[in-house]
Amino acid sequence: MKLINKQYIVDENNKKIAVQMPIETFNKIEEILENHALFHLMKDNNGEDLLEFDDAQKYYDQLVKEA
Repeated sequence: MKLINKQYIVDENNKKIAVQMPIETFNKIEEILENHALFHLMKDNNGEDLLEFDDAQKYYDQLVKEA
């Protein structure tokens, strides 16, 4: 298992308040989360109008831009 290269940012009491990581790692995590959410939206559709994967990705990208 590959660990995430990260550094913690702490406050004056040495309490962890944030994490710093390479942008490539953040982008990969964000992509994985978006794909996971998209998969579940598609899976949980309950027989409503279905979109092909490419069309669903375009629709999802549009929703993200509007958010």
